[in-house]
Amino acid sequence: MHSNAASPGDTVGIARMAANSMKLKEKQSAEYFLLPTHSILNPCTSPRLPFRWTINPYRGCEFGCKYCYARYTHEFMGLDDPLDFEEKIYSKQDAGKILRRELARDPAGEIALGTATDPYQPAERLYGTTRAILETLNEFRGLRVSITTKSDLIMRDIPLLREFARENHLRIHLTITTLREDLARLLEPRAPRPELRLKAVRALADAGIHVSVFAMPVLPEITDGHGELEMLAERAAAAGASYLAVNVLFLQPSAKAAFLPFLKEQFPHLMLRYERLYSSGPYLRGDYERQLQERVAALRAKHGLNGRSDDTVLQPFAARSQLTLFAGG
Repeated sequence: MHSNAASPGDTVGIARMAANSMKLKEKQSAEYFLLPTHSILNPCTSPRLPFRWTINPYRGCEFGCKYCYARYTHEFMGLDDPLDFEEKIYSKQDAGKILRRELARDPAGEIALGTATDPYQPAERLYGTTRAILETLNEFRGLRVSITTKSDLIMRDIPLLREFARENHLRIHLTITTLREDLARLLEPRAPRPELRLKAVRALADAGIHVSVFAMPVLPEITDGHGELEMLAERAAAAGASYLAVNVLFLQPSAKAAFLPFLKEQFPHLMLRYERLYSSGPYLRGDYERQLQERVAALRAKHGLNGRSDDTVLQPFAARSQLTLFAGG
């Protein structure tokens, strides 16, 4: 039995909204809810990140990635079980209308879509919240927007994205952590297969849309093999990606609660190794990260994945992207 949100009388703020949310639909193990919200644009105040605003159309993500850092965001709604994040999915109500009002105030700075939950997760096929947001964005000119996803569903919106890119600055990031389908199914049990994501990269590039591949996170001794990263760089380039970025797994307490039992079950021989690696904190710094970034820089140069001039912002982002990217709203 997984935890439920607290009763409405015991909650405040976003937790009260979650407790009062109208249940929409059950699909397999996931439950879907409409979440009233006051804001779609969430400020990102970190000077180390290349965007000023974040948009997350959904709270929770059905893909169920074992390493997901964003599970803690459900705790704001009184949902403390790590599995609640992938089983209780909240769609932000009237997102397009609220965003239109906020954009009318002319916010400056880049907007990052999909920093805490995937904007093209299965709920999007049901409710179209991301589509409504994109339609609103397309009413404006001179915006700077990036979208990060693991889903080939983004191909549905290529005509809209291409139209948006004519008058705005747009970058798409497809996350591909491994090309091995059996491993991807273990790590990301309900996310589209790697080949489908590469197909999306190809379709976006063919449409003239700037697309990068994010190998995030890299899992030590699981997805960090030189041959594996080499193949990923080669396939990304062949699909038309213009940039490749990586960063290393980090484990906040809520992520640990889901990842370590998975590691013990699937990779028990690595338990002691991970305990040592992350004994001093959630971030893996030092020689490992430096050597990984050097390897990937060489792969970018070899396969022509150094991108355009505006990709320079991605380099610090790649090393620090899994900071606190979530803001309530």
